Amino acid sequence: MRVGLFVTCLVDLVRPRIGFAALKLLEAAGCEVVVPSAQTCCGQPAYNSGDRVSARALARKVLEEFEGLEYVVVPSGSCGGMIRAHFPDLFRDTPAERERIRKLCERTYELTDFLVNVAKLKTLPASFAGTITYHDSCSGLRELGVKAQPRALLARLPGIALREMEEAETCCGFGGAFAVKFGDIATHIAERKCANIAASGAGAVVLGDLGCMLHIEGRLRRRGDLTTKVLHIAEVLAGEQHPS
Repeated sequence: MRVGLFVTCLVDLVRPRIGFAALKLLEAAGCEVVVPSAQTCCGQPAYNSGDRVSARALARKVLEEFEGLEYVVVPSGSCGGMIRAHFPDLFRDTPAERERIRKLCERTYELTDFLVNVAKLKTLPASFAGTITYHDSCSGLRELGVKAQPRALLARLPGIALREMEEAETCCGFGGAFAVKFGDIATHIAERKCANIAASGAGAVVLGDLGCMLHIEGRLRRRGDLTTKVLHIAEVLAGEQHPS
């Protein structure tokens, strides 16, 4: 099957190895992967800020670049949720595009959801020695129903032990622009999340959204934790995590 990989802005600019790890996993599942070179943003920052004109323009760009592919796979519940849950709202008054958008949404999947339920990946190209805990990022969990999928994949990794933290489904405090507009509240929420990570005793926290990763890692380091790793699920499953 021909799969389009929507890399996401943050992955492209901040941690591109997540994109390469996602590519490795999709190829291991037997997919022909297409990565449109001109892809940019899903439009979520504009949408959340009320700028529907910019959000609609970016959504059209995504549609044009990925429409001819069998599936669109996103290593981010946040961006995947933007496409699946919010693109239809942007085109509710434009019937000519509404049906095309609907079909695109139906073919768009968060990475672990696709690997488990569509590609049905059985063998992972990695192993992992150590104990982890898992954070359920809000958009993936609440907009896309991503909960069991990453855990099912992690369970197949030799050498890994999963210790569930308290309040694994509770927000980390990032929320995109929320962390900028309400810094004190975001910090308080992140502090609680980091305390739960520490209490789990795991050597790494794994999750599926880079925005949450950056927020959690920043708070962990500020509270003096220099050893707990913060890893994207794709990095762990593909064996592409940074050695430090």
